[in-house]
Amino acid sequence: MGTEPRECVPEQPARARRWAWAEWAPLVLLTVAVLAGAALWFAGAHDAARLVWAAVTVVALVPAAWTTLRQLWLRQFGVDVIAVLALLGALLVREFLAGAVIAVMVATGRALEEYAQRRATRDLRALLERAPRQARRRTPDGGIEVVPLDRVAVGDRLVVGPGDVVPVDGVVEESATLDESVVTGESQLVTRAAGEEVASGVVNAGAGFGLRARRNAAESTYAGIVRLAGEATARKAPMVRLADRYAAAFVPFTLVLAGLAWLLSGEFTRAVAVLVVATPCPLLLATPIAVVSGLSRVARRGVLVRDGGSLEQLGRARTLLLDKTGTLTAGRPRAAEVVVAPGGDRDEVLRLAASVEQLSPHVLAAALVRQARERGLPLAEPTQVTEEPGHGVSGRVDGRMVHVGQLAGEPPEWAGRLGERAERAGRSAVWVSDDHGPLGAILLEDPVRPDARRTVRRLREAGLERLVMVTGDRPGTARQVAQIVGVDDVIARCSPQEKADRVRQESARAVTVMVGDGVNDAPALAEAHVGVAMGATGATASADVADAVLTVDRLDRLADAVEIARYARRIAVQSATVGMGLAVLAMLVAAAGRLPPVAGAFLQEGIDVLVILNALRALGGGLRRRDLPAHTRELLDRYAGEHGGVRDVLARLRDTADMVATRPDDPACLPALHEVHRRLVDEVLPHEAAEDRQLYPALAGPLGSDEATSTMSRAHVEIVRLVERIGGHLTAQPDGRLRRDEVPDLLAALYGLDAVLRLHLAQEEEDYFSLNPEEGSTAPGR
Repeated sequence: MGTEPRECVPEQPARARRWAWAEWAPLVLLTVAVLAGAALWFAGAHDAARLVWAAVTVVALVPAAWTTLRQLWLRQFGVDVIAVLALLGALLVREFLAGAVIAVMVATGRALEEYAQRRATRDLRALLERAPRQARRRTPDGGIEVVPLDRVAVGDRLVVGPGDVVPVDGVVEESATLDESVVTGESQLVTRAAGEEVASGVVNAGAGFGLRARRNAAESTYAGIVRLAGEATARKAPMVRLADRYAAAFVPFTLVLAGLAWLLSGEFTRAVAVLVVATPCPLLLATPIAVVSGLSRVARRGVLVRDGGSLEQLGRARTLLLDKTGTLTAGRPRAAEVVVAPGGDRDEVLRLAASVEQLSPHVLAAALVRQARERGLPLAEPTQVTEEPGHGVSGRVDGRMVHVGQLAGEPPEWAGRLGERAERAGRSAVWVSDDHGPLGAILLEDPVRPDARRTVRRLREAGLERLVMVTGDRPGTARQVAQIVGVDDVIARCSPQEKADRVRQESARAVTVMVGDGVNDAPALAEAHVGVAMGATGATASADVADAVLTVDRLDRLADAVEIARYARRIAVQSATVGMGLAVLAMLVAAAGRLPPVAGAFLQEGIDVLVILNALRALGGGLRRRDLPAHTRELLDRYAGEHGGVRDVLARLRDTADMVATRPDDPACLPALHEVHRRLVDEVLPHEAAEDRQLYPALAGPLGSDEATSTMSRAHVEIVRLVERIGGHLTAQPDGRLRRDEVPDLLAALYGLDAVLRLHLAQEEEDYFSLNPEEGSTAPGR
């Protein structure tokens, strides 16, 4: 599975089991040995019991001392120093039971920490695996040979097949349709004409094309992205454990106090007692338990965090940078609207286009076919299908030759206006034509995720102070998305290097999180304190350099992870502070000679139990969002499903309003108005009324009160009023034609209803339907 390190993939359960045993075996063996010693003691074999406990102490001391010496050699200083001194002191004063108890506590802390960091690998294997290793090269005699990538030289003529990754930077020899999102972040497919340059790493989304190499593989764009990610990962300093930060002050204090107790009393046992009760088990145990609890909880929410240090950093984050395509948006094209020529049939245009596209490998073809099937349109089997790269697909459907793609020749006036409208809306138009000219166009968009705006609000509530969107997309499209989701700043047309530079700048000012989904995001993810990859979309390259991976295709799980991380970190700090405070009091008593080492060891165990119980609170709590009852989730699914039908009526409403605005004297105008009004009354109004009766009351509890849905209920009232206003105009047209003096008010009602309904649907999908916690749940039609 691409979202996990290669070493932990499910097909290797035996290796995973061996790792788990290796982590916990020392703790199990030491605990059994201590209990065996206790059994010998109560059986009267005191010398044998002491020998077992001494052996346990030595077994724990040797590796701990070696690790501590190695850390000191590397100028790393942590809480383990106190544990080593306590074990050594227990041996010197022959307090073997105290030493054995300390050994068990140290082993427990080690096992928990190793478990928390078992998946702490951030290699670039998937990024490297995706890189092409071979290329198809034309031979002088007109053939094609497959050669290793390192044998491709500047000037070689290559062939890039459908679905292939472009192996090197080059110049296309004929028109090509490309998916460049992995390099630029641009969600829309682009067409490169003959003579234009293309970058390595982009995907051929159309027919095969010729490519003349402009750089060799080592100097090409994709190789540069791999190097950027590798360099950023190498520069990234290791996470400093929370326990070690406390150790910077606690260890010197402990050593000074133990030395003073020995110096002033002349009793070495007092110094050992101070070291025993100072053994930082609240740090070695409670902190990892809180962190592991947090890791477990975020995993259950669909977020895999690589290690405890990453979770801690996520809990301290103040700045968040988000990629647009595939992160704030779905990352997949969707047919947003079908616009037809005057007098045309919307469903027929979509049916013809989808019928032709059934045989095309183009990624846009899948979107059109999926949209037609969702509408229940009967697709015909096309014949004589041909595809011209960069221009589109042609085929015969029901005896008609249909072309889907670019518009050839001078467009009619209505088509020219439609092209301008699509450009303003940040959409791309796929034209559908026959032998007589254009029939209509299908406007494609990369929709904003329904949960994006709510997630941004929750992230702010969780403590993130600055949210920035960085994208390789166009400024106009980027600004529209930024306004919808509510981020603080937007930076468009960012190359992978510029994204990484921006993350580096933000990281210098505050703990920074970067969220992305593509290969182009990998360097930026590696530069951030915490890189989060949208792994559910298949972005294995970005996932393998990230510190956390979203395994479900829902952005709101990021907010869950931040809230859980902050709560787990707060519990960890609280446990450490309270535990070490109690330990300091016990150390003072021990320094005064009132607490012998064995009693101190068991007192320390009591403190450990207290802080561990507190640390276990991290297994629950901290989440602001509430999971919905099953009945409410069913209602959300049902009404979200009905939005597709409402949007179909909306499309008819807009077409009818345009007809009234441009051709009010057309005999077909009034029948079209009657039909759209009938559908509004029969389909839309019952849907809105049912929401008021069933859905909104069910949401009152999870949202806090009835007031949370009151504005939506008010919108329902306005929708009903506008529908009735349109109906009133229809009853006032006895001669079958629209009266000219009625047109302005009728248009106001039609366009007003269109705007209110569109806004109302968008608000419901963002505010209500995004509450559904089911994995991958999104509102249809978004």
